[in-house]
Amino acid sequence: MYVPEAAVHVAFLPSAGMGHLNPCLRLASVFLRHGCKVTLIIPKPTFTLAESNLISRLCSSFPHHVTQIDFNITPLDPTTVNTANDPFFLQYETIRRSVHLLSPILSSLSTSLSAIIVDVFLISPILPIVEKMFCPSYIHFTSSARMLSFLAYASVLADSDPAAQPHPSTFVGDAIHIPGITLSIPRSSVPPPFLLEGINFFKRMIMEDGRNLKKYDGVFINSFEELEGEALAALNEGKVVRGLPSVYGIGPLMTCEFENVDEGEKGCMSWIVEWLNERGEGSVVYVSLGNRTETRREQIKDMTLGLIECGYSFLWVVKLTRVDREEKEDLEDVVGSELMSKVREKGVVVKDFVEQTKILGHPAVGGFVTHGGWNSITESIREGVPILTWPQHGDQKINAEVVRMSGVGIWAEEWGWGTQKVVEGKDIAKRIKEMMSNESLRVKAGEMKEAARKACGVGGSCEVIIKRLTEEWKRKAHVN
Repeated sequence: MYVPEAAVHVAFLPSAGMGHLNPCLRLASVFLRHGCKVTLIIPKPTFTLAESNLISRLCSSFPHHVTQIDFNITPLDPTTVNTANDPFFLQYETIRRSVHLLSPILSSLSTSLSAIIVDVFLISPILPIVEKMFCPSYIHFTSSARMLSFLAYASVLADSDPAAQPHPSTFVGDAIHIPGITLSIPRSSVPPPFLLEGINFFKRMIMEDGRNLKKYDGVFINSFEELEGEALAALNEGKVVRGLPSVYGIGPLMTCEFENVDEGEKGCMSWIVEWLNERGEGSVVYVSLGNRTETRREQIKDMTLGLIECGYSFLWVVKLTRVDREEKEDLEDVVGSELMSKVREKGVVVKDFVEQTKILGHPAVGGFVTHGGWNSITESIREGVPILTWPQHGDQKINAEVVRMSGVGIWAEEWGWGTQKVVEGKDIAKRIKEMMSNESLRVKAGEMKEAARKACGVGGSCEVIIKRLTEEWKRKAHVN
């Protein structure tokens, strides 16, 4: 397909990790399907090989419409940071501290930009650069609209009580009541780093970036009216914070062709699909608590017992080490051969990369036990699979409330944060049975699936938004 010189040209600057990169590339593919030219500015080195492979596949899928530019980030000085911290946050910090190197990259583009879309973790550091550019700038927010309302309103709370800084915990109280949002956010759901004494990366980002949201032209978010209508309306009507830019619900972002891995990368997927093909419709529990951090050793045994006791077949993607560490153990090394033999009777356990959307889309999968990452939630909703959320950290309790409010799943709130307490196997089994046997969840998940497909389909809200914006950008380009 020929792309004329006057075509809309959009630059994307993602952050670290598949949880941020994948939805960024899915959003880029939406613009590509609408005839836009895309430039990917990729922080190098990437955090994982999976990220590099995903980028390469997108570029190969649109060879004439995508340009990749490497953004070589400067390594952190180990004397100024704690290298034992979460590896993702270390990478985020590295990128944030390197953004001053972007100016010559952006000025060297052969075609002028119609817009630039920047990852949420780069709101403040890149602001001085985008403010000097002659094109609209947008934020790509990778969580729920409910979480965005928290991000925007938290800085307002701090500004209203200057004596509380730098300890936001002093003004959170029992809950945060966000204007325009019916259900308040309890203190127990606030991301734990925000409540710590002193300044940390996450707290600084929330406080600083929340204030700077107003300086952008808009926010793209992977959500839609039927799922988060109240929160999206509150944000766009100025109820949460006056002066916020438009929040565009362009979700749910669809799985794209470029995500299909090559034969050499498929790993365990072929036999997983074969195994699923042998199971009855809706009979399998899919379990994955994310790819960032490991499941704690003290929780592994009870998790195993719970899956065995629940009575359903299960597919468990288990992570025994942090994402930046090599997997050296098998589950049998942790739980023992006797328990492992019982696992094999009812389910399968994998440690390798899996194509999650392909698993969720399989008719045999009847429920999803997830950490509550927003990508996982929207992927499950798009496939109509009921959800049991078990938040581990960050925004995941806030997202879990969205799941519960929408009626597509349940949240085991009494379990707390998955990184802080051990949940007994019998309790895990009980909650899985509740999810798998609840007909109202299944009906609601099916209804939300239809609403999701409509939102991202032909003539849906996503298409309407993208068409309107690209036409606006074209008009501005002619004026300039």
